[in-house]
Amino acid sequence: MPATPSQAAASAPHILSVTELTRSVRELVEGTIGEVWVEGEISNLRKQASGHQYFTLKDDRCQLPCVLFFRPGLRHATVPLTEGMCVHVRGLLTVYEARGQYQLNVQLVQAAGAGLLAAKFEALKRKLADEGLFAAARKRPLPRFPKAIGIVTSPTGAAIADMLNILHRRAPWIQILINPVRVQGAGAGAEIAAAIEEFNSGALPPVEVLVVARGGGSAEDLWEFNEEGVARAIFASKIPVVSAVGHEIDFTMADFVADLRAPTPSAAAELVAPDSEALARRFEQLRSTLERCAREVVRNGQSQLAYLQRSPFFREPQARVQELAQQIDDTAEQLARLIADRVAEQRRRLEAARSSLREHRPDQLLRIRRQELGGLRERLLRGGSQRLDALRGRLEHAGNLLRVLGPQSTLARGYSITRTESGQIVRSKAQAVPGAALRTQVADGEIRSRVEE
Repeated sequence: MPATPSQAAASAPHILSVTELTRSVRELVEGTIGEVWVEGEISNLRKQASGHQYFTLKDDRCQLPCVLFFRPGLRHATVPLTEGMCVHVRGLLTVYEARGQYQLNVQLVQAAGAGLLAAKFEALKRKLADEGLFAAARKRPLPRFPKAIGIVTSPTGAAIADMLNILHRRAPWIQILINPVRVQGAGAGAEIAAAIEEFNSGALPPVEVLVVARGGGSAEDLWEFNEEGVARAIFASKIPVVSAVGHEIDFTMADFVADLRAPTPSAAAELVAPDSEALARRFEQLRSTLERCAREVVRNGQSQLAYLQRSPFFREPQARVQELAQQIDDTAEQLARLIADRVAEQRRRLEAARSSLREHRPDQLLRIRRQELGGLRERLLRGGSQRLDALRGRLEHAGNLLRVLGPQSTLARGYSITRTESGQIVRSKAQAVPGAALRTQVADGEIRSRVEE
């Protein structure tokens, strides 16, 4: 029988959206697993401008997407990440909902295995760089045509065979001195450093350039060339050093300190030894150029000689000499005339100066100035006396006027001057109020009175 609508609704499945399902998986993963420690090798490392780092943590069978978010305090709790390093990471296993993939949000990174070597390498690299062992200013150029080359490497490796083959082919005249050492294993670094020092000590025949070489290998195989003793021996070397360790992608501490890094031992042989065939071709080019230049010089000389032979000097040398002698005579006459004119001019100027000196003799001018000064003195004295007499006359006249017109003369004629007690002259009867004290000045004294009405 067909199901009823209520039965159909009860049997219908619960349908989730993709977001709902992904979020449920995320909650399940975070709640069930949460924070974990994982060991693996870093690959596909990507560093963003924001500071976030994305990488894949893998082993020989599986891989795990990881993200290390940038936080200001986190950089001090982690080691610098590099491609291929082996690490221990701690983080929260979660699901990135936008892509529906699970990933590890890393909170802490610690070096493990090869990662310890990488951390040790970076620490030593920073130390030596701070001391100036990598400075470009101290790098020395290699000799272009060395007569003797020293090689520090293993005598049984493939690297030395390739180098000898290339050196003999390119420059068979170069003397090669090999100081054999171990290039791998405990103590190999000390042997390499001792070999470099031995070349510089003078115990071995002198060489003009050193090559420290080894074939390719893993980071552990090449580690002896990262030893601090090797780096300092290269730095102290008085002989220019070429580092040729591993393949082109391999870098060791010796590469940073050496005067020149070669990507491979074979490339080092090509760098230190000039190509004899190329030199022969270059010599042939120079010989051809020199012959061409010599022919050009001879041809130009011949052209100049032919021109000179056609010139009047070579056809009539006596006439040319006579012409030059006549020019010399003309020049001498012109020079004599110029000298005579110059002497006459100087004489005229001297005579004019002598006449001017006679007209302006100092003794005559002094006598004239003294006469003028005497006249001025007499005029000054005469004028002063006259001025003084005039002033005396004016003073006497003023005295006479003062005696005639002064208050004392007026008082002598019977007049008087009345003042108030405060000394003001009484000019109106309004100033003489009843009871006011007055002082009246007459010719022979003063009269005090008081106003009654």
